[in-house]
Amino acid sequence: MIATSPPLLRELVERCETLRRGLAADASTETARQLEAATYTLRVITGTRQLDTALFVARQQMAEAMRRKQPLPR
Repeated sequence: MIATSPPLLRELVERCETLRRGLAADASTETARQLEAATYTLRVITGTRQLDTALFVARQQMAEAMRRKQPLPR
């Protein structure tokens, strides 16, 4: 797994989710190609093989980064 910045993870997660919804709405080959490219990138970055798993891992990494950035109140 590659250490990735939370903003990049957020961008990829949002892109994959948007493209997945777009593909469900209009099944164009261009949307499918863009989703495939975004999915591949997210899977490589998260070290996973499936889009749903990559989305889950990316969200966990973003949440962990936020926890590290914002200390718990005392």
